[in-house]
Amino acid sequence: MGAEKFDILVRGELGSMITDELVGFDVVARGDGSTRLRGEVPDQARLLGLLDLLRGLNVEIEAVTHLPDPSD
Repeated sequence: MGAEKFDILVRGELGSMITDELVGFDVVARGDGSTRLRGEVPDQARLLGLLDLLRGLNVEIEAVTHLPDPSD
């Protein structure tokens, strides 16, 4: 897996302590009580590490979506 873009939807709003750890991700709080994280991960290990970090911080993950490469 090369660098690929992912969209991660989590429940609730994230404080700056958590978002500071999400280098390279756009963090957008939505009006429905969830937050969308969108960014590139260089490999599967980084994706799994990110998901583990969120779980370790008691952030409830609602969805993880792989975003297709627009050049495909």
